[in-house]
Amino acid sequence: MPPHDLLPHLSSRLDDIVMLLRTLVEHESPSKDKGALDALADRLTGFLHHAGASSVDRIANVEGGDHLLARFDFGHTAPDAPRPALLMAHFDTVWPVGTLTTMPFRVEDGRVHGPGTFDMKGGLTLLLTALTALRDLNLSPPRPVEFLLTSDEEIGSPNSRSLIEATAQNAAYALVPEPPLPGGGLKTARKGVGRYTLNVSGIPAHSGIEPEKGRSALLELAHQIIAIHAIADPSLGTTLTVGRAEGGGAVNVVPASATAEIDVRVSTLDEADRVDHALHALTPTLDGTTLTLTGRLNRPPMERTAATASLFERAREAAQPLGLDLTEGSTGGGSDANFTSAIGLPTLDGLGPLGAGAHAVHEHIEVDSLPLRAALIASLIQSL
Repeated sequence: MPPHDLLPHLSSRLDDIVMLLRTLVEHESPSKDKGALDALADRLTGFLHHAGASSVDRIANVEGGDHLLARFDFGHTAPDAPRPALLMAHFDTVWPVGTLTTMPFRVEDGRVHGPGTFDMKGGLTLLLTALTALRDLNLSPPRPVEFLLTSDEEIGSPNSRSLIEATAQNAAYALVPEPPLPGGGLKTARKGVGRYTLNVSGIPAHSGIEPEKGRSALLELAHQIIAIHAIADPSLGTTLTVGRAEGGGAVNVVPASATAEIDVRVSTLDEADRVDHALHALTPTLDGTTLTLTGRLNRPPMERTAATASLFERAREAAQPLGLDLTEGSTGGGSDANFTSAIGLPTLDGLGPLGAGAHAVHEHIEVDSLPLRAALIASLIQSL
């Protein structure tokens, strides 16, 4: 069966696709619940073997859920086999166990609702479905596939980052089924994400008897928040947001401490360096106060490289037999695609199903998009 028959084949299996998605969604898997994550890794191992995996390795993670790395040979077993395609997905979500009681899995008005449907158990379902379709149709992709499933993306990939980068070193390209842009566009650029914390120390004093002997950490923090926001350069896509600030204690005491947590978004590594230097160059405004800055760039920016642009054009051609005119764009959010792109691997992100509401109570995906997006992924694996 030729590749352009992938869509009819997958459309005929829509019920199975939805059932697989339901199984994944109803197995709740918050990022810091090792027991829930490891239990889901057990189930995913079975799904990977069912999809035709030649091997499934489990990578222990004492900090959280274990990760999985599956290989699909597709007949490429010789030592000089082509470099593999890399598929990446995470199976952790932002939703705590018990969310299903108020956000149950349901199919209603052409939409699948439930925690983690859009980000990104829908995308994970597509990868498993695409690989199964290639097996069922006896299609032979031009290179083997490595499929990396990680358990900590929603908290910044602290444990899996080195695994992602090491796996990507030997790959030909990477496909990531995170949610697409509105309308289904792929993501060929993402901002880098930084997290910093600024701690301010002041001098406490009685606010009624001798306030002049105190130095307010909260007042100093107010000055610093203004300075932090001034570092931003929206014309370059650089934003800094103090998303959380707190300090002080008793209302009749000059505050001795205050803290601000800072979100940084940058489009280039040059901007990341500039912002980092500017934050470390902050100095106190009030005599007697001190500043302590911690944090760093958590995810490097996914810049639109010539290699990724070329990969997108090839993907656009591969999508045309499916009746798809792929578009591309950028987003301010980060994903594990940031890591693969930053080491120079051509990467396409946003291959997940259409939907909306990531991390929100109205999270959902469009049912009709499931066969089409699975066919797209299978076509890319088959042709790239």
